[in-house]
Amino acid sequence: MITNDSRAAGRVSYPWLGPAALTASSLLFGYGVLRLLDGLDGYRDKSGWAWLTGHTLFLLGILLFGVLLVGLRGLLLAASPRHRLLTGVATVAGLVGAAAFVWVILGDIFPGFADAVPPPDPVLAGGPALFELGLLTLLVRAVAVRLLPAWGPVLVLVGFVAIAVDLDLLPLGAALVFAGLLPMRRSVG
Repeated sequence: MITNDSRAAGRVSYPWLGPAALTASSLLFGYGVLRLLDGLDGYRDKSGWAWLTGHTLFLLGILLFGVLLVGLRGLLLAASPRHRLLTGVATVAGLVGAAAFVWVILGDIFPGFADAVPPPDPVLAGGPALFELGLLTLLVRAVAVRLLPAWGPVLVLVGFVAIAVDLDLLPLGAALVFAGLLPMRRSVG
């Protein structure tokens, strides 16, 4: 039988996936540091360099997390196609959440965009949750097929919780996400 399925040619390789994951969490860390610096005087200048640069780093990080979601989907389907529905739903949830983040970030960078297309409350409330739930589901699936150690998704979850508790914990949360994704530098190449 001839097939165009990439699994027919052997193990799928995504050598860019580990660097994308680590770069995404590093950009999130940079955003967190700039956010802290911007607020040292008790005021966040929404037209200042720290705000704009930080949010640009955040935007690039979220876009790379989107790349991570798509790449994980490919790896997981190649390694274990039985869970195609779960993998697909988690990927879509993560990407919808990432798109919600992008919408909000663009509004933070470009006030005119926020005025023209303000995000509805469900986007503000549900977007981050969908992103985190989708990514965590894929990471747990990666543990199940031995692409990640079990502690990886745990650290990512703790990082997300730290960020949700207090945005001033963004650097700590991002460092935990980085640590949780660090094994990807070797396991997915």
